[in-house]
Amino acid sequence: MELWIDAILIVIVALLIDRFIGELPNKYHLLRWIGNIVGFLDKKIENRSSKKTKVLGFLSYMFVLLVFWFLMMLICSLIRNGLDGYHWDIAGMSVTLGEIIWIIVTAFMFKLTYAIFSFRHHCNPIQDDLRNGNVAEARKKVQMIVSRDTSSLDEEHITSACCETISENLVDSVVSPTFYFGWLGMTGAIMFRCANLMDAMWGYLNEKYGNLGFFVAKFDDVLGFVTSRISPVFVALTAWIFGYEHKGVIAAAKEEHRKTPSPNSGWPMTAVARAMRIRMEKIGVYVMGKGEMPSIDDVTRCYKLVERTSLIFVILITLPLFIFIGIHIQVFIEDRIFDLLGMIM
Repeated sequence: MELWIDAILIVIVALLIDRFIGELPNKYHLLRWIGNIVGFLDKKIENRSSKKTKVLGFLSYMFVLLVFWFLMMLICSLIRNGLDGYHWDIAGMSVTLGEIIWIIVTAFMFKLTYAIFSFRHHCNPIQDDLRNGNVAEARKKVQMIVSRDTSSLDEEHITSACCETISENLVDSVVSPTFYFGWLGMTGAIMFRCANLMDAMWGYLNEKYGNLGFFVAKFDDVLGFVTSRISPVFVALTAWIFGYEHKGVIAAAKEEHRKTPSPNSGWPMTAVARAMRIRMEKIGVYVMGKGEMPSIDDVTRCYKLVERTSLIFVILITLPLFIFIGIHIQVFIEDRIFDLLGMIM
């Protein structure tokens, strides 16, 4: 088939996997494997005070990136190039067995780098607990999706925490990985995913990680700079299409995004707060938005808004980029790896 058809199929299959299959069990998930290697490296690095530790942080990122990037690209290369002997003619197009399997495997790997529908599965049990008056159990569940202490949160701060993490992850879990996938194929997606996960593990301004996590923290900020700032545009567009408040979404993001400690996370959070006419509050850190604190039902409204925004972004931005640029880079790299294997073998 033509590459542009392959590109469309890869994105569609990835979206279908995300919607109807969802996440792999944690012990089999890509992020768990990356996290295990990062944790292993963390234990091996003893001297944290030297400025040379910044170099070790950079080298650690490159090692993790190259390991997972090479494995993914090697698998894709072997499938597409190694199974091309079996083919059929369909509607005047030659389709190989390797191409079909390659589309499915690439879509699956792409899905492992982003998540559109996962937060409804995290938040629905929390909503159920709150509806049943079981605030203590809701606190335990919300602790799994936020880093703050949830032991004393009341109902409205639990629902706020849900809305905050859902809206923040519009960029970290969808817009950024799919944006770089559009430009560079799996290379771009895994480049962002490694930086973002390592920033979550090492990006702390303390004695243990101040130097070690310096590179990944800065690189994650750089990678999220553009994607975070364009996210309010797509929140506003989605809000306009689906009947949320669309006026003032971009202006609110420009005005309030600095309230969060992260230079990037405030953009989608303030945009979503405005679109939903709610207020989000992390006690002692920030208050954003000018409405009421979110209700239990507002959590559902929030993840639906973010899911729809994500789909619109993938259709309007990721898919065209991947058709015209990303898939060609993907195939070029795969072919060079296969050529290299041929020389070695």
